[in-house]
Order: sequence, then structure tokens, then C-alpha cells
Amino acid sequence: PWTVSVTLTNSCVIASNQTTLYMWQYKMNKRLAALDLAQAVNAKRKDKSERLVHVDDTPSGAGEGSMDYKILNRATHDTITCIKASERLLIVARQSGVLQLYTLPRFSLDHRYQTNVTASKIAINCNATRISIINPDGLMSFFDLYLKEGESQPKFERKDVWDMRWADDNPDLLAMMEKTRMYVFKGTDPEEPILSSGYICEFSGLQIRSALLDEIIRDPEQPSRENIMDLEIKSLRDTRELLDKVGIHDAYQFIEDNSHPRLWRLLAESALEQLQLEMAERAFVRSQDYQGIQLVKRLHKLDSENKQSAEIAAYQGRYEAAERLYLDMDRRDLAVQLRVKLGDWFRVVQLLKSGGAGGNDTLYQKAWNAIGDYYADRLKWSSAVSYYQQSQNMEKLVECYYLLEDYDKLSGLIEQVPDNNALLENIASKCASVGMCHEASRALVKSNKVKEAVDCCVALNQWDRAVEIAHEHNMSSVDELLAKYAAHLLEKGKLLDAIELYRKANHYIDAAKLMFKLAAESSEIPSHALRTKKLYVLGAMLVEQYNTHIMSDRSALDSLIHTNSVSIEDSRLIDNAWRGAEGYHFLLLAQRQLYEGFTDAALRTAHALVDYEDVIPTETIYAIIALTATIARSFGTCSNAFIKLENVESEESRAEYEQLAVEIFTRYPPRDSRTQKIECTNCEGSITDYGNTCSICDTKYRVASSLEPSHLCSFLAM
Repeated sequence: PWTVSVTLTNSCVIASNQTTLYMWQYKMNKRLAALDLAQAVNAKRKDKSERLVHVDDTPSGAGEGSMDYKILNRATHDTITCIKASERLLIVARQSGVLQLYTLPRFSLDHRYQTNVTASKIAINCNATRISIINPDGLMSFFDLYLKEGESQPKFERKDVWDMRWADDNPDLLAMMEKTRMYVFKGTDPEEPILSSGYICEFSGLQIRSALLDEIIRDPEQPSRENIMDLEIKSLRDTRELLDKVGIHDAYQFIEDNSHPRLWRLLAESALEQLQLEMAERAFVRSQDYQGIQLVKRLHKLDSENKQSAEIAAYQGRYEAAERLYLDMDRRDLAVQLRVKLGDWFRVVQLLKSGGAGGNDTLYQKAWNAIGDYYADRLKWSSAVSYYQQSQNMEKLVECYYLLEDYDKLSGLIEQVPDNNALLENIASKCASVGMCHEASRALVKSNKVKEAVDCCVALNQWDRAVEIAHEHNMSSVDELLAKYAAHLLEKGKLLDAIELYRKANHYIDAAKLMFKLAAESSEIPSHALRTKKLYVLGAMLVEQYNTHIMSDRSALDSLIHTNSVSIEDSRLIDNAWRGAEGYHFLLLAQRQLYEGFTDAALRTAHALVDYEDVIPTETIYAIIALTATIARSFGTCSNAFIKLENVESEESRAEYEQLAVEIFTRYPPRDSRTQKIECTNCEGSITDYGNTCSICDTKYRVASSLEPSHLCSFLAM
């Protein structure tokens, strides 16, 4: 089935083919929507925004019209020729001349009218009492829908009609196109024709708008405004002519005889221009223009004709003329008030700056704010900032600086905002969102939100700042938060993050413990000796930072008391902070000396590692001793080292060491080729020059080391 016609109202769309009507109600009336909702509570109802009705059916609007697509296949002997809808009714014309009237939006069939005209086009007047019909031959006629008893249909016919439209505000006015002439009918009486070939688009306010579609279609991509014409009907043209040539009082009688709101408004405007306020008020009353009536009341209260003229000019939209009148009266303050009402703040500022306007700081501030809002609405933040600065609108400045990413100026506002101001929290939120922890916490502290400031620092991982704020305000919950967060990081295996966390929070001992733990894990891999040494150095430096921090924050007596209060484990850690670094320093030094050919020095250095079995794996220590002793041909020392190596836990390694010892000592006896000895300072015994223990009194001699922070190179102290 093919579509015959489509018609549109303010709430629904109706389309038809030859047999079926389809309605889609896209906008629901509020009263009907409330009624449908109440009915839906009591019973389940189907959605009736779409309905499908066969032209032969008689729907009552109660339940018919569901989307049953089977009716599209039903035929009829009397097909649909055209349809037309208003807000309250739908007219369906059929081939036999029958007109079916449906009530909208219920979509119920109310009447059937029999005519002797097959309609190809229908138009309905504004109060739905009369329709105009054009048949396929271009013959137009009228048909009244609601005739009283004894009345007959109007005897009216026009030939060669191809377009028509009823006025939107007068049920008696009809515009129609007959060949190349436009006629306007009032009832059945025509006015003088107007030469035109345009299609009628709109007819309201005694003015007809038509479009020259033929011209538009020639170049549809570039339509011209000249192809849209606005034509005035005769009564409007005559009224203008009477007002211009005859006068208001003579025109009043003509408008009285041809009453229309547009004519009364025209009379009122003319009366206002001549300051005939009584006549203007009567015209406004007849046109039911409440705003015009209020205008006349205001004009009566003014004490000057110039003020009245300026007020009238402003009412008519001639703002420049109204301002000029105020300035001519030396009433710049009234000109400013006019521009304020119009929202023309640029002109307000100009008038205020020109002097004599009676402006004050409040008005200036309001104008600057309004201009700033103007630029902000157009995303011109830089321009808006300059005006917000003049109005000292801190709230808007915060938003603009944030959107401009000018965080320095944003943080600068913290000092300008008074204490405990709610704007400080907004600034803090914006600073925190971009990682500006110090500024955010400063704003929160200034607004007396100390706990929120600490939470902000914790969220941004700035624990040193959190601890500082907590100490300044005597808070005790930071250490608990620090411990919880550190435990959370350790659970996730983020050991370095936990170390950095403790370091920033000035918990250097806890950070050093974790660093030494990391170094101990690294020491299990022999090839990571240099990395292990660096980790021990970093741990020792953390301990040195702890000592410096204690000495700088406390007096000598307080530092001594704090030292006595430290736990035994922490005290041992502080005293032996550099022990791990020293051990791996000697290990690396022994390897370097060995590779460079200084075997005797390498053996002495390797022997020093015996004192660091708590730091360096035992197997690593005696393996390097055995290697250097073998190269230095000190097989006695080598034999002692293999005794230690043959007691390692790994059976595979133990077997390899035993095999290697057999290969070495079957060729070389376990005696040292070196006989140089040093006298023990504690007894009369002697010590080999590479040894560190007296064989008689067991006195141990520690190898001298200068591995202190002041002697570290930049590579190790990083």
C-alpha cells in the first residue's frame, strides 16, 4: 500500500494509504497523560501512542486501534483520497465524497458527512467549524461541519484553485491561490487580489507568508531570502494608510468595524508615538495586551514627555533612540538603568566611565561580573579572568585559573581568601586533583580542616607533609596511617615504595630496615655483589639521615634521652649501619685486587671477610679466600678454607668442593709458602701478615676502613 497523505499537528502525526489510517501521538497532553496513568494503575493497558485503523471500521476510542498489521491487507470499495487534521479533529475524505470526522487524540469516529465532491485537498479553519475542499479539477467549495436546524451549506465555489490556507487567528479569513493571483476571503467576500505565485506557508496576524518554491528548487543549495514573501491583507494596509493620512480617531472607527488584535496593536503603537495615552490604553485593552496596559500605567506616572517618549521607544525595541533621549535630558542614570534591564553590560560600563551616571562600586562589580560571565559562557577564560579580577570574584577566578591550568595563580588565591571560607575547600580540591599537595593542605589547614589536610597528604603519598601537619596540630593518628599504608605496600610486594614512604615521613629507621632486608635478598645472588653493596650503602645513609634529623630537631640532652629510649634492635642497627657496606666493599676490593694481579693484597682483603659472615654468605667468603690463597700459593690457608666449604648445606656443592680439594692437595701439600708474621700487641704470639686473629690469645684485629658518608664517591652515595 502506498501513502496518500500525511498531516501533522502539535501532538501527533497521521498518515494514510488508500485503506488504512496510522496515528503516532508523539506528545501527550498533561491532563490526558495523568488520566492514562491513573487508568494504568488499575488495569494493564497497551501503549496507545501508535494506532492503526481501517477506514471502514468505526472506532469508539475505548480500545480499538491497536497495531494489528493484518488490516493493511483488507480492501475497500471506497478508498481514501486525502486527510487533514487540526488539534481536535481529523477529516478523512473518501472517493465517494464521504467525509469522516474523527476526534483527536481519542481517534474515535464521530460523524460521517455525505457530499457530492471528491476531495483532493482539505483545509480546516481555526475553530474547526468550516472546511474548504478542492476537487481534482481545481474547484474549491466550503462545507460547514456543525449546521443548526434550518441552515444550509454555503453556496460558494471558485475555479482553478491550487492552494489554500485558513488564518490561524480568525475563523472567517481564508487565503487561496487562483492561477497567479492570491485572494483573501472574509466569509465569502473576497478582497482585491494580489499578484503572486507562491505557496502559502502561514496566515496569521493579517499577514500571509508564502514561498516561491519554483525559484527555490532551481538552486536548493543556496536559497534566497527574496523567495520568501510577507504579504499584508487589505484591512491591514488600509489601517496603516488611515493612520498615516487621516488620523487616529478616524482610524479608530474603521478598526472597530474590522476588529482584529493586530489592528488594535497597530492603533496602540501609533497612539503611543503621539503620546495619546488614553487611546493607546483602549487599543491595548481591545487587543488583550496586558503588557501594553501596564506600559500605559507607567507612562501616566512619568512627569516628562521626554521620559514617556524614551519609555515608549524602549518598549518598541528602539533602544538606541531611548538611550539618546535619556542622555539629551542629562539623565545618564536612566540610560544606565535601561542597559541594565537589557543586560547590555558593555554599554553599562561605557556609560559609567563617561561620568555623571551616579554609579557606585556595587554596580561596577555587578557589571564586571556580568561581562566575565559573558566571556566564560563562550569559553574565553583569559578574557573572563581580567573582568573577574576587577570584580574580585574569587569563586569565578578559581574556576577560570583551573580551566586555564594556571596553578600558580590558583594557589596564590589561598592567601587572598579569608580564613574558614568555603572557597578554600574548592581550591584544595582542585589543587589536589593535579597533585599540588602542599597547596591543597595549606588551603585545608587555613579553612580549619586539619584532618582533611592530613587525608589529602596521605592520598597524594606526601607523608612527610602529613607528619608535619600532624605534629603542628598535635595529632596522633598519622603513625597508624603510615604503618597501615606501609603494610599495604609490603603485601603487594612494593618494597621500594614502602621505603620511599618511610623516608618521606622521616621514619628513617623503618626505611633502613626495609633497605637492609632488600640488600639481604640481593646477597643471595652472588653476581649481584655491587648492587648489594649499593643497597647497604643506601640503608646506612638512611641511618645517617636519622642521626642528623635527631640532632637537628632536639638538644644534646634530648638526643641522649631519645637514644636511651631506642629499642635494642634499633640501637644495634644504628651502631652497625655501615657493616654490610663494609663487608661487600672488602669483597669487591678483593676481587678487583685479584683480577689486577695483586694476589697478596687480595688474600689479606679476603681474610678480612671472615668478620662479616653475618652479612655475606659463608660459602662466598671462603670461596674467595680459597681462590686467592691458591693463586698466592698459600695452601695451608686454602686447606682451612676448604674445610669450611666442605661443610656447606648443599650436597651437590659439598661433593664438588671435596673433588676440587682432592685435585689441589694431591699436587700441593697444605702448607703456606709465606712465613712473614706480625707480633701480637696483646701477647708474645705472632700473626701472619694476612691473618686477623692471634693463634695464642685469640685476639681479633679489625681491618681499618674509611667507609663513612664523607668519603663516599657520588656513585656510591647516590
